[in-house]
Amino acid sequence: MTEEKRQISLPKNLIAGGFAGICLTFAGHPLDTIKVRLQTQLSTGESKLYKGTFDCFKKIVTKEGIRGLYKGMATPIIGITVVSGVSFFGYGCGLKMQDPSQPNNQYGAGQFFVGGMVSGVFKTLLVAPGERIKCLLQMQSDSEVGRRYAGPVDCAKQLYKQSGIKSVFKGTFATLVRDVPGSGFYFITYELMKQALTPKGGSSSNLGAGMVLLAGGTAGVANCVSTYAADTLKSRLQTAPEGRYHNLLHVFTSLYKQEGFMSLFQGFSAALLRSFPANAACFLGFEFALKILNWAAPSL
Repeated sequence: MTEEKRQISLPKNLIAGGFAGICLTFAGHPLDTIKVRLQTQLSTGESKLYKGTFDCFKKIVTKEGIRGLYKGMATPIIGITVVSGVSFFGYGCGLKMQDPSQPNNQYGAGQFFVGGMVSGVFKTLLVAPGERIKCLLQMQSDSEVGRRYAGPVDCAKQLYKQSGIKSVFKGTFATLVRDVPGSGFYFITYELMKQALTPKGGSSSNLGAGMVLLAGGTAGVANCVSTYAADTLKSRLQTAPEGRYHNLLHVFTSLYKQEGFMSLFQGFSAALLRSFPANAACFLGFEFALKILNWAAPSL
């Protein structure tokens, strides 16, 4: 059996991608909270609040309970169907705008990467404000006196009241810098892993759940490694008080001078631990939803 011609349905990518995002969020949010807490803690002259991933986990659960790990999840859950759907939709568009370069009308590695970068552009405007709100909420501790934000809607209202829509979208360029190349590495890794795991003469569309989980998890790790430094800069920029940083370059130079180069990788272990299971769940959800859609609505 030879690899079948790649069929791309943008409506199906949109719907299946939305379901994939929900799977990703439930699987990965606790470690994302830990990652943001570690990324944004300052280490200039004062002892750090968290010594590492496990210490951060223990302190959050002890002081805030298990619910503390899911802080800020309302924002990604509300928007995840749209954001993840748009991401997979954008990837489909990125492939469709190219002519397959391989035999049997299959796409090549470079085309997968370009499709992924197009996906990153598509989702940035949707992701940036949600990421800003999520990070601010994740930084809040229940033990704080007079919590600043009551929830995502209250956070958005306060940001808008402070500096208008510009404050809500603070960090959009930083998100673009992170997501465009990151999405390229994300999708190319997934596609190449699927090809590598497909038995000779078989079709990657028929891979079992275990192989899809492995390919999706590996794609998540590739995305994490390639974007982590940019993600740290984005988190610092989006959670800093107004006026602390002028732009993304200022964030980098400040962190480098005050905390050293390795400050860009604070919380890396938490992000790496999150990246495999969360993205394994994401792609398994996508492939599952796609199969259901192909069965229920073959002409869509």
